[in-house]
Amino acid sequence: MNQEVVKQLLQEALEENETLFLIELSFLANNKIFIELDGDAGINLNECIRISRHIEHNLDREDEDFSLEVTSVDISKPLKVPRQYQKNIGRILSVKTVEGEKIEGTVVSADLNNVSLEWKAREPKPIGKGKVTVTKQAVIDYNSIKEAKVKIIFN
Repeated sequence: MNQEVVKQLLQEALEENETLFLIELSFLANNKIFIELDGDAGINLNECIRISRHIEHNLDREDEDFSLEVTSVDISKPLKVPRQYQKNIGRILSVKTVEGEKIEGTVVSADLNNVSLEWKAREPKPIGKGKVTVTKQAVIDYNSIKEAKVKIIFN
């Protein structure tokens, strides 16, 4: 299986809709090609089919047999690429860091290197009894994130 040809065909298909982006491209045993995609506004089945057909119709099964799976990202899976963090600005993210810290907050911003979260916490008053609600913030480098998942909230 010529992996460079598959990568080029995938790139061509993605260029037709710039709101789509690659999460994972894997070449597995028995010539299985696995492609996981996402989009700035999600991705629909027709786009997965279009990309699959573009790749499949430009590869020759007579030369080498293969199987191809093009799928959308599963909402329950951890985020993998910076663009996923960017598309989830305003949503609640549950983050586990490599140091073992757990942070849950709203995505305020995200760039190519890190994500900024904000959340409310109850802390003891500096003077006197009782607690006060404070706004906390954290800027987390992607390299220090072990796992980050969007918290799904049903209203």
